[in-house]
Amino acid sequence: MLKSFLLPIVIFIPVAALQLMIVPFISIDYIAPDLILILIVIFTLRNGQLYGTVLGFILGLTFDFISGGLIGSYAFAKTAAGFTAGYFYEESEIENEINPFKFISIVFLCDLVNSFFFGLLSSIEIRFSLTFLLFEISLLPAIYTAVVSFAAAIFRPRRKII
Repeated sequence: MLKSFLLPIVIFIPVAALQLMIVPFISIDYIAPDLILILIVIFTLRNGQLYGTVLGFILGLTFDFISGGLIGSYAFAKTAAGFTAGYFYEESEIENEINPFKFISIVFLCDLVNSFFFGLLSSIEIRFSLTFLLFEISLLPAIYTAVVSFAAAIFRPRRKII
């Protein structure tokens, strides 16, 4: 039981370091993949919606403090994304391997929700249109994260570690 709570935190530390130090170098015009969201989706698909919602809040709030951004913006966005990913949790499919296309689609949808709420809460620009929010702030990062999640879907370990 304790392992299911500590494992995401242990994995979160190097993923957050990658997110803060490496991902800005591969960003395209401030559009970057969200590695923490991929981690939340993986654990939510294994453990359920409530677990994913709480994990999203904890990891989001921790990342708020680590990154030095607006406190609560990542927490709310990751909570909403974990909640969304929980809709795709199926207890009968926990032991089976998830289809890579389905996993990438779930990551895309969850990052769309995540990026929308994060952009809505943390945008410093007062005047922005709904199309700007939906397209540039939400859709483009979701596509980039889905492309990066392809590597997580293809190169996943064959034995169950999470």
